Amino acid sequence: MAKKIMWTLGSIVLAAVLFVGGFLLYVTLTDYKPDETEPVTITDNQENMLKKGTAFTVTTFNIGYAGLDKDEDFFMDGGTQSRSSSKIQTVLNLNGIGTFLKSNHSDMIFLQEVDIKSSRSYNIDEVGALQNFLKGYSYSYADNYKVPWVPVPVMQPMGSAHSGMLTLSSYKSTSAARYALPGKEAWPQQLFDLDRAFIENRIPVENGKELVLVNLHLSAFDKGGSIRKQQLQFLGEYIKKEAEKGNYLIVGGDWNHSLPGTDPKAFKATQDWPDWLQPFPGSFKPEGFQWAVDKNTPSVRTVDVAYQEGVNFRAVIDGFLVSPNVEIIKVEGHDLKHEHSDHNPVTAQFTLK
Repeated sequence: MAKKIMWTLGSIVLAAVLFVGGFLLYVTLTDYKPDETEPVTITDNQENMLKKGTAFTVTTFNIGYAGLDKDEDFFMDGGTQSRSSSKIQTVLNLNGIGTFLKSNHSDMIFLQEVDIKSSRSYNIDEVGALQNFLKGYSYSYADNYKVPWVPVPVMQPMGSAHSGMLTLSSYKSTSAARYALPGKEAWPQQLFDLDRAFIENRIPVENGKELVLVNLHLSAFDKGGSIRKQQLQFLGEYIKKEAEKGNYLIVGGDWNHSLPGTDPKAFKATQDWPDWLQPFPGSFKPEGFQWAVDKNTPSVRTVDVAYQEGVNFRAVIDGFLVSPNVEIIKVEGHDLKHEHSDHNPVTAQFTLK
């Protein structure tokens, strides 16, 4: 009898090991491995030419895959949820996001965490859904998250993930490209993490120069911020190279740092400063560049619990860094009370000198 029990238990353990091993082998063999630089398709390219001295606006918005609305939490930040609460709620969030962006009338839009086909957002094509709201823009989409199955949390796994970043422009783009950012966690965690990157769009200017748009989404949960340091070093070298050409640069998106000139303590909260959020390193100082941020409006909340005014820790991690030849006219954070995303959008108005 004892031998039979031991045999049964051994068989169960062996089956579990083979299953886990087979799964890790499958995910490893199918792991998304983009080139360091890849061309990005520009859909519905516009013909408008940008002119020096003409004011234009850019909005950045991490839409949280239309699943991190005010009533949601997220397991990676200490919560329990890994998916949007329902397909209906996902559609409602997308409609709210699309309605805001349509009414805001920005000339260019940087979006992060836009799902193409993911379990967490009920396989809704969010790019297609947003296209129904936003006409008169070109679309440049690049993947930064492609995993056949994310097995955590165990009781409610995130499931399949196919997501990325999206840049919209009402001006003509001559090219778009995906640049891979350096830094990875150890295996096997790296198999289930985002493949961080930024989208570059080149906008011709009437004076013969180019406006280089960079839509980025840096790492958040890397212990000690070592990966973020690698990413910023890479970005700094890229910026220097483009600035030396005399181009205009607008770098924006979700930096996953408390941005310079802002102070999270300015926003009422009962929660403490979260471990994942780091101050922006003072060593990152592209010569002559300026930050376009709204220090008075938080752009992100903690998602370990659902949103409650005055409870969640909030900070400014979304904004823009611009070259010396770009004039900042004004910057406005839109406090939407995290109705449809854990982030709030930020809009800045610029002119080219």
